[in-house]
Amino acid sequence: MIQSNYLAQKNALTVNYISLVMKPLEAVGEVNAWVQSKTNELIKDLIPTDAVDIDTRVILANALYFKGAWAEKFDSSKTVDGDFHLFDGSKVQVPFMTSFKLPYKPDQFMASFDGFKVLKLPYEADQLGRKFSMLVFLPHQRDGLSALVQKAVSSSSFFDCHVPTRKVEIGKFMIPKFKISSGFDASQALQKLGLKMPFTRDADFTDMVVPSQISGNLFISSVHHKATIEVGEEGTEASAATAVTCRLTCYRPPVDFVADHPFMFAIREDQSGALLFVGHVANPSL
Repeated sequence: MIQSNYLAQKNALTVNYISLVMKPLEAVGEVNAWVQSKTNELIKDLIPTDAVDIDTRVILANALYFKGAWAEKFDSSKTVDGDFHLFDGSKVQVPFMTSFKLPYKPDQFMASFDGFKVLKLPYEADQLGRKFSMLVFLPHQRDGLSALVQKAVSSSSFFDCHVPTRKVEIGKFMIPKFKISSGFDASQALQKLGLKMPFTRDADFTDMVVPSQISGNLFISSVHHKATIEVGEEGTEASAATAVTCRLTCYRPPVDFVADHPFMFAIREDQSGALLFVGHVANPSL
């Protein structure tokens, strides 16, 4: 069963204004506890304690939790260890999922493009009939991930244009199990991308709050993001959370799909094309 919740839309998180001014550490604890609860305990300590002080006036937090079972589950008895090739030319042993439970169907949604292949692994539909899929983007070259990521970020239509639409016969088929967690302060990254004014005193976000509570302009002081994803034989469990703090101011012959080197992935809602998660796997053993 898929549980896909846009929790920021379903659950409004309100941190008392007085709590932020008088007890900032308690406010951080309140936000972090809310995020941890809404992500099924996967995201913990989203906001560092030093990110909020008595000058902080607003914390905006959102959380996303996704749990999906494969439409055709992998047979765990057929999971085998194999070599995964790293960027530096070395290799590590990791468990690879190799087939689905019987009756085995060798045909998979797969397409080949210039420089990479794409595999689509559908999840079971949820109770509302929504369908989601994981897309695995595998470069032809073992060191091709950087070029692939550059293609993806340079076109807003990249993911919509590279979704396999029909099943083809697959030869050797191996996907590594992996679990990834990451977290960082996105402030510098956003500013490098050109989003600079919201972080300066020229910004003004006061219309987002009750006027009587704030006197003066608000600007963004920090953006904190964490994400985690685990992929195995049964399916995928993933979550992500972000907090923003503001301060005053075609048919082909059978082909192999062996993801034994760094690749990119995405979890996508099939009908709307909405992307829930995008990431890459450089070393499944970590």
